Amino acid sequence: MLSSGRNSFRAKLILGVAASALALTAQAQAEETLKIGALGVMSGPFAGWGGVMCQTFKSRAGMWNDDGGVKIGDETYKIEVVCVDDKADPKGAQTGAEKLIAEGVKYIQGPNTDSTAESAKSVMEANNTINMPYAFSKSLYTAPASQSILGMVASYQVGPIIYKWLMDNKGVKKIAFVCENNADPINQRNEGSAAAKALGLNVVSDQETYESGTTDFFPVLTKLIGSEPDHIVLSGVNPSDVGPLIKAARELGFTGTMSTETGQDPKAIYEVAGEAANGFIVAGGASTEAIRSDFMVKFIERYTKDWGEWNDVAGLYVYGPEIMIQTLQAAGPKALEDTEVFKVALDSFVGTNPFLKDGGELKYVGRKDYGQPRQVSVPIVVQAVKDGEYEPLFVGELAD
Repeated sequence: MLSSGRNSFRAKLILGVAASALALTAQAQAEETLKIGALGVMSGPFAGWGGVMCQTFKSRAGMWNDDGGVKIGDETYKIEVVCVDDKADPKGAQTGAEKLIAEGVKYIQGPNTDSTAESAKSVMEANNTINMPYAFSKSLYTAPASQSILGMVASYQVGPIIYKWLMDNKGVKKIAFVCENNADPINQRNEGSAAAKALGLNVVSDQETYESGTTDFFPVLTKLIGSEPDHIVLSGVNPSDVGPLIKAARELGFTGTMSTETGQDPKAIYEVAGEAANGFIVAGGASTEAIRSDFMVKFIERYTKDWGEWNDVAGLYVYGPEIMIQTLQAAGPKALEDTEVFKVALDSFVGTNPFLKDGGELKYVGRKDYGQPRQVSVPIVVQAVKDGEYEPLFVGELAD
């Protein structure tokens, strides 16, 4: 009996050790880590772009991790998001890209402006690193460039759609453009002005600019409004300038429509401009209530829990990490180290869009504008500010 008891104890001990070993192995597998980068402007007047981008990526990663991680091939990975602030400085974007790459990051969301994305491009290309900028310069996405993928709708794609809607629905005939005296917004202004002229609109002013850090917009808007436009476009406007520009225009007596083609937070605009902001038209975001799926609602709840309040721009940014991970899953584990494998998958990739109420596909477009699939197929959502919230004007989709 004593010998039998010892044998029983020994068997239980061996089984216990084996079970513990299996548990440790499973835990080790579950703790494989995939680092993904977020490189953008996370401080200063443009922080409403890069900061929200970083927060969006972290919230989506948190949801994946809470569900046990992301399976790529036979391995399951915990997603770790590494955020780097480029401070809207081209040199900062270049060194930031180098920092992320030195940490073994092969896939990066951002940067947020043309100048920073162009600066980082050489680093991305030299190191075969994929990035998803929120910048509109066509040279980023056109061959021989191959590593950058536009994560949103470009101003030159959505601008003409907004202007045509204004012509048909608001009787707009005369249009004016104003922007910061900076390469990125000036480029967007020029693209917008050319598109407006092509539609037959009378561009009454497209040369007025203001300096970065301006707080008194009355002088520049007085000149602009003097040209008697029906509509004013705030080209490439940074989030901190939107409210003051709208407020100044209304105080100067402008009663026409106003818009921008960059993503904005309606609450922040309304806090500054109040009721003067009502009717301000914004292209960007992709989460208007009319098209939200239950999953998008869960993401909004997660983002709000993580960061205190919802920011509509996050509804756009979340498409970046989503399609990035789905493409890695489709391309397989080799793509984790070799982005050439990832790029081969772009042409035929079709994923599932979890954010739209009616479902739909996630895919890469851009062949018309860039000659290759280097753009994420986010919905075109055009909205107007109403008492600190957005109300949708219309929803469209990108043509390829």
